[in-house]
Amino acid sequence: MEPIQQVSGRAYPWGAKNIDTDIIIPAHWLKTTTREGLGKGAFESVRAEPGNLFDDPRYAGSPILVAGENFGCGSSREHAAWALADMGIKAVIAPSFSDIFSGNAFKNGIVTVVLPQAAIDRLVQVATANEITVDLETMTVTTDFQDRFAFELDPFRRDCLMQGLDEIGMTLAQDTAISKFESAVAHERPWIAGGGGHEGVAVEGVGRT
Repeated sequence: MEPIQQVSGRAYPWGAKNIDTDIIIPAHWLKTTTREGLGKGAFESVRAEPGNLFDDPRYAGSPILVAGENFGCGSSREHAAWALADMGIKAVIAPSFSDIFSGNAFKNGIVTVVLPQAAIDRLVQVATANEITVDLETMTVTTDFQDRFAFELDPFRRDCLMQGLDEIGMTLAQDTAISKFESAVAHERPWIAGGGGHEGVAVEGVGRT
């Protein structure tokens, strides 16, 4: 997972409310065995409409999506986060998110920013023609018009996003401690470590072998 200190650029000025995961990525796309290419199916029903936002060349490749409340509700499919990431979206700004979607987004390197509706309305307006910046260092969303909206983010998630640590990365970061623990176990309790050495060990209620 790539480290994220700041996400800056054009944003999809959507603002739609109650967007569920089936809208983000329809069920028939879930048969794929890879994450690659899911961006093509993202918002498929919306893209079926002429002149839709997601096929507007002005917003092509935008790394930010400005949405309405309750974004990512519905089923728990992680494919929703995969599809957004495959589109190139690195941050979603909304008044509220489904807890499961927010967790899936975090695990896939997508920042979920919660701001009040008034701020969302302003960002939708700005995004029609100007860039937006999400800064994890200062915990703010800013615009070229001196707008500055502070947001909160779980410290653990913020740290992982800024360091680019997913679950595998977090485990590897503890490699020294894990190796030290395994060596101690192998020495003190070799039967657990698979090294044998259980002969003569007393087991409660059994006695010695």
